Amino acid sequence: MILYFSGTGNSAYAAKFLAEKINDTVMDMTVFFKDRLTFLSSEKPWVVVAPVYAWQMAHIVRDWLLKTKLNGNKDIYFVLTCGGDMGNAAKYVKNLCAEMGMNYCGCAELAMPENYIIMFNAPDKAHIDVSVALAEDKLLKMAKEIKLEKAFPEKKTGLLDDIKSGTVNNAFYKFFVNDKKFYAKDNCISCGLCEKKCPLDNIKIVSGKPEWKGNCTQCMACICTCPVQAIEYGSKTAGKARYYCPKA
Repeated sequence: MILYFSGTGNSAYAAKFLAEKINDTVMDMTVFFKDRLTFLSSEKPWVVVAPVYAWQMAHIVRDWLLKTKLNGNKDIYFVLTCGGDMGNAAKYVKNLCAEMGMNYCGCAELAMPENYIIMFNAPDKAHIDVSVALAEDKLLKMAKEIKLEKAFPEKKTGLLDDIKSGTVNNAFYKFFVNDKKFYAKDNCISCGLCEKKCPLDNIKIVSGKPEWKGNCTQCMACICTCPVQAIEYGSKTAGKARYYCPKA
C-alpha cells in the first residue's frame, strides 16, 4: 500500500505514479489525519511518499506513523519529495522504522518543483516541466526496486547534511513553523477550499473569511490552492506565483 501526504501535489503525483507502475493501492494520509485513523493493513510492502520540510520528513507524517499500527507486511519504503535535497533525512526515517517495529527498506530522495513560497519563488512552467520529467525517470527506477523487493540504495551524507537535518530542522520548527502571518485579502470569495484542504483542521471560515487557529505545519495547501490567490503570508508572498503540481 502506498501512503502519501501532499500540500501542493508533488507527493500526491509521485505516489499515484508509483501506484500505477507497481499496481498498488494509494491512500491520502490527510484523510487519516482528519479522521484520526491509526490502524491499517497491507499484504504488500508499505511505501510512504511525503515532503521534506527543512531536510527532514514532514513531522506531521512522522507523528502520525508513530501512533499508527501498520499490520501485515513489515517492509516499508520511503520516497521523500524536496525542492533541493533531503539532507540526512534517511537517518531519522530509519530510527522511526525501528520505533515502529518495521523493516526499513530505504529512503529515496525525489527532487520536485519548489513550493515553499514563504521563502522561495515558485519555478516557471519550463522548469516545472523539466523537473517533473526528471522525477518520473527516478520514479520508474524506484518502482522496479520495489517490485523486486530490493532496498533503495543509501545516499552518502556528510557533516553538512547532519547539521541541516538536525540543528536547522529543530530551529525551523521552533521559530518558523506557525500560522501567525497568514491572512485573507478582501478578494476572498468564501469558497472554503482552504478549510477543506488543511490537513490539521487548523482553518475555519468565520464571517466569510478564513481564520487560522495556531496548529499549522506550513504545507502551503491553503495559500497555493486558493482559486483567487486571496491568501498571503505577511509580505513574504506578495506578488509571488503560487505552485501546485500540474499533474497531481
